[in-house]
Amino acid sequence: MWLLSQIIDSFNHFGKRNVGLPLGNLTSQLLVNIYMSEFDQFIKRGLKIKYYLRYADDFVIFYDNKLYLQDIIPKISEFLCVKLKLSLHPDKVYVKTLASGVDFLGWVSFPHHRILRTATKRRMFRKLRQNKSAETLISYLGLLSHGNTHKLALKIIKRNKKDDERIF
Repeated sequence: MWLLSQIIDSFNHFGKRNVGLPLGNLTSQLLVNIYMSEFDQFIKRGLKIKYYLRYADDFVIFYDNKLYLQDIIPKISEFLCVKLKLSLHPDKVYVKTLASGVDFLGWVSFPHHRILRTATKRRMFRKLRQNKSAETLISYLGLLSHGNTHKLALKIIKRNKKDDERIF
């Protein structure tokens, strides 16, 4: 318990108590998986959901019956509130078809391809303008390698090359 309080307190800034675990802290990744394990079991065994993905506190459920999905939202909300003292974000809960794309972890995934979310793309360009280091560029190119982003990657490389030419 001492270690947990140290980790959580490391997230405090100027005496202000924040909620949750500090992002980026290596132990946070382990702790969120331990904490959310009961939720995983509820989804898989309690609700009998076969297709379910979770990363930290973000999750997606795939099911072929829209009415069933709408029916389980209150059950999920109650479980999270009662058992884990968590709540669903009201603006981030929706039932959609796969054809319209699944917005998850910065990407919009379709049945046969994946594209970068517009907000993620904007944030990436802003960060690249602020930090032109090779490490930052390579990191973002690595991110882009996970989706249908060949043209976007070329655009970033061209911009970076122009910036390098202006320096000399």
